[in-house]
Amino acid sequence: MKRILVLGAGFAGLWAALGAARKRDEIGARAADTEILVVDRNAYHNIRVRNYEVDLADVALPLKDLLDPVGVRHRVADVAAIDPAKREVVVKTGSGAETLSYDRLVLTTGSELVRPAISGLAAHGFDVDTFEAATRLNTHLAELGRQPPSPARATVAVVGAGFTGIEVAAEMPAKLARAGISGDHRVILIDPNPVVGATFGAHGRPVINEALAALGVETRLKVRVSAVGADSITLDSGEIIPAATVVWCGGMRASPLAAMLPLKRDALGRIAVDHYMRAEGLNGVFAAGDVATCLIDGEHPTVMSCQFARPMGRFAGHNVVADLFGEPLLSLDIDWYVTVLDLGAWGALYTTGWDRQVHTSGAAAKLTKQTINRQRIYPPQNGDRTALLAAAAPTIQTAPPTRK
Repeated sequence: MKRILVLGAGFAGLWAALGAARKRDEIGARAADTEILVVDRNAYHNIRVRNYEVDLADVALPLKDLLDPVGVRHRVADVAAIDPAKREVVVKTGSGAETLSYDRLVLTTGSELVRPAISGLAAHGFDVDTFEAATRLNTHLAELGRQPPSPARATVAVVGAGFTGIEVAAEMPAKLARAGISGDHRVILIDPNPVVGATFGAHGRPVINEALAALGVETRLKVRVSAVGADSITLDSGEIIPAATVVWCGGMRASPLAAMLPLKRDALGRIAVDHYMRAEGLNGVFAAGDVATCLIDGEHPTVMSCQFARPMGRFAGHNVVADLFGEPLLSLDIDWYVTVLDLGAWGALYTTGWDRQVHTSGAAAKLTKQTINRQRIYPPQNGDRTALLAAAAPTIQTAPPTRK
């Protein structure tokens, strides 16, 4: 039996597995005995981009509901080692280590939060990098809601004023209200850059600043964090802010598993892939999502986001099966780029193009964001094999429409 091994069940991994199942089904009898095996540390697919939201009830989807109907196997394990020369992967489970052989490998282990060695951050900091971490933050806020009022109880410091940090800060007033902490609460957004949303350019930043001001979010810019305590955060400016909640959103880096492959990596730790999602310089290995990068339109490298991870996964899944059976591969080329940034109760910001021109903002953009977060990026959840395979077709969606 041939085996296609998919490491990771995030946006790229899930869609790579479904895309591979679709292509296997299309080929028919020649591929019928080919095993597609997904390995992930969790038994669920996390709609990770929603981890900042107030309600996390439906952001962890059981893999069995998504993969069993299409005949894809899945295992809960941690990847310990990758040996592309032997075409083997060592995984660790609760019962010990095991070596899995493969005919083709798809690396889709995503990215992880960069956590610097700041005093107290590991012990007292929170984040929304994973479903588990986001749940821990919500539980913490609920516990604070049952404590006596104090300046630290009512203050949340969000470190990192990039995409995730802005969304966390903008959503935090609603999170605090749900936890029973309202009124005199403070949300403070901290960043070493001189502006919030540095990558949004001159077009988007005024909208972001307007929204944060309306939400009452304070900023501390051109400063770094020196220490995090149980009830405070210290900045290198000397300011000590009473805060029982510090949420770290200080940047992302590709999964360290990419470093196990004998390939060059970019500044974010990502390995280069061609437009077929093949790892450049390594036979039998494909990669997609945050762990990989390619010039998606011939000029711009992919961005760590589900916008690119999902189609990269679909094409990787299709192509890994096609490659295994000597069929033509499909090239992934995307000629559009948008960002839709959630700005909490104020609305959202929808920009188009790599220079991020403002398309819509406020309530109209919020409707688009909700359509993306709650419909567009979800796989079919009714267990219907035909629907799941159809959703994995190697096609490019059009840009999300404006909702009014």
